[in-house]
Amino acid sequence: MDIMNIQQLKVFREVMKSGSLNGAAKTLHRSQPAITASLKNLENSLDIVLFKREGRRLVPRPEAHYLLTEAVEILDRCRTTQQNIALMRERVQGSIRIVSMPGPSSFLLPNFISNYVAEKADVKIAIATRSSPHIRSLMSSQTYDIGFCDIDFSVADSQLFNSMNFTSECVCALPIDHPLAAEATITPTHLNNVPMGSLHSEVKVVQNIKAKFYEQGANFNVRFTAQYFIPLLEYVAAGQACVVLDKLSARGYELMQQRATKKTVVFRPFAPATAYSIGILTPLHLPISLVAEDFLHNWQQYVQDILAEPA
Repeated sequence: MDIMNIQQLKVFREVMKSGSLNGAAKTLHRSQPAITASLKNLENSLDIVLFKREGRRLVPRPEAHYLLTEAVEILDRCRTTQQNIALMRERVQGSIRIVSMPGPSSFLLPNFISNYVAEKADVKIAIATRSSPHIRSLMSSQTYDIGFCDIDFSVADSQLFNSMNFTSECVCALPIDHPLAAEATITPTHLNNVPMGSLHSEVKVVQNIKAKFYEQGANFNVRFTAQYFIPLLEYVAAGQACVVLDKLSARGYELMQQRATKKTVVFRPFAPATAYSIGILTPLHLPISLVAEDFLHNWQQYVQDILAEPA
């Protein structure tokens, strides 16, 4: 028994709809002999007679009515599949799984995603928030399409995920009415004994910041500690602390402030230059979808643009 094909089902459906070979031929813009041959081939492939021939008239048998129900469903499914594949090809349909460290996932990343999907109603995005070591573990297990985390260059050459690494120079967040807000650049000397907000001491960027204070003989006076920078900026807004932080967290908070009625925090360059390393990760052994590739390209460019801006 031969296997029936989509073209045969299309011909069969039109014969059933029009009630004649001639009507199907006109609808499909084919010759009547071609329609007759296609219908005969379908019957041969199924090894069943679908129509009773009464002269030039075709009378569908019960088996033909059953096949019509199945054919309509199959053809509709094929059409839907073709439409969905076309949308995927155009990067406007699909799903993306992202795992991010807490800072960007609180506002910066959702803000970017909101703009990205504005004209992509069929793109679905899920964000999970995890610590940077946990993100590297999840990306190693090929669980997510994209990961975004702090990254130590000693683990950047993982054999289980790809990593595009960036280095950001830190900036300083100050209450808008703080005396140091008038300074063009903030140094550890300016911040000697000033109440500070900080991440936990084991975080690499905090160790880098402390080293700069130590080099200038300044006291890094930590008053508030948090898992990521954004919550610390509430203490800055209240005039209770200053924070040395990365540019991406600063940009996220600036975007948040744009929705507020009053600006309360300003950002200034911090010197000497203090590195903050981040990475955008993708699974090494699990190819990501076209829409995930498109998102990745746009997110990488967005991050690069922020980090390239003057503080």
